[in-house]
Amino acid sequence: MSKGKRALRYQTVDEMPPAMQRMAKAALAGDRVLFHVPRGPGKTSAAAAIEVMTAPQGTKVAEKLARKKYGNHITHVDGIRFDSKREAKYYEQLLLRQAAGEVSYFLRQVAVHMPGGTRLVVDFQEHHADGSVHYIDVKGRETPVFRLKKREIEHHYPIRIELR
Repeated sequence: MSKGKRALRYQTVDEMPPAMQRMAKAALAGDRVLFHVPRGPGKTSAAAAIEVMTAPQGTKVAEKLARKKYGNHITHVDGIRFDSKREAKYYEQLLLRQAAGEVSYFLRQVAVHMPGGTRLVVDFQEHHADGSVHYIDVKGRETPVFRLKKREIEHHYPIRIELR
């Protein structure tokens, strides 16, 4: 199989391993499917079984499994999914600033491509009424990878990424 083409490994759901069958059947039934990869001593990522759970949205199980790597809580505002409560709150403030006329318009999840094929996705690109453009990334903590990408972008392009 070449890298450019994707092929199905299994022709039918019945040929899949049991855990994958449960996941496929739950997805086909329209249930909300949550994945949890158990970790512990002696378990490698390849050997770790994927436990597929269906849980109604808003339950403790769903909330626990919906958290991201850094403990962020996935939040929905106006039907838009945000990776953290902080990002959702900034979006709401941005809507108020737009209604007040300070911000003309804004874009979400803007990718900035760098030489070498890497990219950084900033949370918001704000276009202000005075004609200035601001790139905003809402973070709880800076990771070393983010600091490196930010420094590289600011070196190659005439933009500055602001942290909130």
